[in-house]
Parts: sequence; C-alpha cells; structure tokens
Amino acid sequence: MSYGIKLIVGLIGTLMLCTFIGGLSHSISTGFAGFDGGMPFMLIGLIVCALALYDFWDECVRKK
Repeated sequence: MSYGIKLIVGLIGTLMLCTFIGGLSHSISTGFAGFDGGMPFMLIGLIVCALALYDFWDECVRKK
C-alpha cells in the first residue's frame, strides 16, 4: 500500500475510533452513572485513544 493511502486510511480509522470512544465516554458520564461513575471509563478511554494515536504514528507516519 502506498504511503499516502496508508496515511489517509489510518487517520480516518483512528479519528473514528477516538470519536466513538469520546462519545461513549460522554454518554456514560452525563447519563445515569454520572461523572463519578463515568470517570474510570473516561480514563480508560483516554489511554486507549493515546495508544491508538501512537500506533497510527508508528505504523503510518514514522519512516522506518
């Protein structure tokens, strides 16, 4: 796969994942669980998004 296609597809996938995790975290925090109940998921979601961004950088952006 060419560098440009790999970069675009990787960026779209990473942004979709982080948007989904962010929306789910927001939904849990503002819903029945409240902020205190949603805090553990929010922290896990932030870690997962950070790992996804690092993997995108490692696989698609960094030249090996």
